[in-house]
Amino acid sequence: MYSTAAAAAAPPRRDFISVTLSPEEAVVGPGGYNNSKAWRRRSCWRKWKQLSRLQRSVILFLFAFLVVCGVISYTSMGEPWKSRCPQNIFFSSFCQKPPKPPHVRRGPSNLQIKPARKDVRLNTQHGSSRVVEELVQAEKEEKTEKSVISWRGAVIEPDQSTEPPSSKKKESEKPSSVEAEDQKEPVPINDRQMAVIEAFRHAWKGYKEFAWGHDELKPLSKSYSEWFGLGLTLIDALDTMWILGLKEEFEEARKWVANNLVFDKNVDVNLFESTIRILGGLLSTYHLSGDSLFLEKAKDIGNRLMPAFRTPSKIPYSDVNIGRGTAHPPRWTSDSTVAEVTSIQLEFRELSRLTGDQKFQKAVDEVMKHVHTLSGKNDGLVPMFINTNSGQFTHLGVYTLGARADSYYEYLLKQWIQGGKKENELLEDYMRAIEGVKQHLLQRSQPKKLTFVGELAHGHFSAKMDHLVCFLPGTLALGAHNGLTADHMKLAEALIETCYQMYAQVETGLSPEIVHFNLHAQKGHKDVEIKPADRHNLLRPETVESLFYMYRFTGDKKYQDWGWEILQNFNKYTRVPTGGYTSINNVQNPSNPEPRDKMESFFLGETLKYMFLLFSDDIDLINLDKYVFNTEAHPLPIWVPS
Repeated sequence: MYSTAAAAAAPPRRDFISVTLSPEEAVVGPGGYNNSKAWRRRSCWRKWKQLSRLQRSVILFLFAFLVVCGVISYTSMGEPWKSRCPQNIFFSSFCQKPPKPPHVRRGPSNLQIKPARKDVRLNTQHGSSRVVEELVQAEKEEKTEKSVISWRGAVIEPDQSTEPPSSKKKESEKPSSVEAEDQKEPVPINDRQMAVIEAFRHAWKGYKEFAWGHDELKPLSKSYSEWFGLGLTLIDALDTMWILGLKEEFEEARKWVANNLVFDKNVDVNLFESTIRILGGLLSTYHLSGDSLFLEKAKDIGNRLMPAFRTPSKIPYSDVNIGRGTAHPPRWTSDSTVAEVTSIQLEFRELSRLTGDQKFQKAVDEVMKHVHTLSGKNDGLVPMFINTNSGQFTHLGVYTLGARADSYYEYLLKQWIQGGKKENELLEDYMRAIEGVKQHLLQRSQPKKLTFVGELAHGHFSAKMDHLVCFLPGTLALGAHNGLTADHMKLAEALIETCYQMYAQVETGLSPEIVHFNLHAQKGHKDVEIKPADRHNLLRPETVESLFYMYRFTGDKKYQDWGWEILQNFNKYTRVPTGGYTSINNVQNPSNPEPRDKMESFFLGETLKYMFLLFSDDIDLINLDKYVFNTEAHPLPIWVPS
């Protein structure tokens, strides 16, 4: 046994380290070495106890200091690691990459529009509505979000802002155009889409050769007709050409817009038609192409349409002279139609968003707020006419979802979507109106029990349904996709079947303008009856429009097949060999459908566009969580918070 001590001597207290080894521990040889965990623990503890109090205090202080420094370093360095996201597994616990945004081939990149939630549903308390699904687990996790908005048992999650930008916003904050390379990236297309492209080129060939720069083509007489003298067909078709990828045709049309489209003309235009076709077409093309030419033209026509709102009631006149800056009602009445004054809002609101000038949105919002407060409605259903002097509904007691009222209901929903699902008065009016439709206008035909939407005149139900009403299945499906009650989708499925039968039960496979349904079974009679004055077909888009929505939201291929049948019948009975397509007078006579010698601008602006989108499986080709279509099929962006 031996000891080692400090050389200094004789203080009352000595600091020293002592190590003691037993004879057994000093032996090193075969079997003498003990390295067990128990022996090592006893040895370490013995050494610690043999340290002086001062030495142990110093060691503990140093250990505590290192721990504190480590904690401070972790908290200060954690955030930089998270933001920098180094490609190193050591830092993987601090770094989580954000999910990649979906690739969007069309549309401005700066919109930053997040997809609408698909898991949120509305539940109404009406007897005809069904109980909706439970909210999914994701909602339970998002406890920090704002509380839901409710209306009569309906719940919606407010996830987007509707506040328009201030007119004082900085130039850098204004919505900008997309980069060209993001817009012109080609989309893979299939055989049916190729057939649509061929049909468009055939129609465009006739327009270019016989009606270039004029409003509408007369394909049989190889001439044209004028309505406003503003190249309606060309402007209506701009965004269709962009979506179809027809760059050469688009560039030719752009040159005409740049060099020949002049709004300083002494001409009366219809406020509604010029808004949805011209203003809507220019705004849509601006967003898709990023070309400021179209925005400048949109500003010009928008300003020239504003005199229509100079009325005692703020309900706009139907007609505007865009050269003189004057407006007036039709010559035979002081009324405007309800659909026309309530279906210009998407376009004027978007023009305010782009320009920062709130006068456009203020004018159209005042119309909606005024109509919201009016009496004369029937469970949300509105009359067809409104007086521009008194601001009151006229011709009370007549309710329809056809001509003169149809797009009022469509724009209630679409404004709510455009504005980010915050404007509750719009939603309230839409939900009430759909309940009114179910209560007063829905019936079933015989013998196939097709669900259809009729009309109500002073308490008397009429089994008459315009082809225009076939917008409704698509609108209902769009609402269900955006969180409204699930029974809207069930009604949409029933109504689109009816709209298809309006084609399938007719000799040419093309729908007439108006049908009457049989309410009682009669031997030898179909569900659909057609009167001689109603058997014309104008190449309308409403059924194809709803087929597009139904396929986009359900993926059911039958909707594509139905659309393919309609396109083939258009080619068979309305195609003109020298170029263009024509409306026909008699859908019941395959041998002589009696062509009318007119190709409406909406055939290129709407019908063929919806056909092309219907046949596409690319949901990013005009993504319905990012765009809302106006009533002329021109897509406008859904607003999101900046």
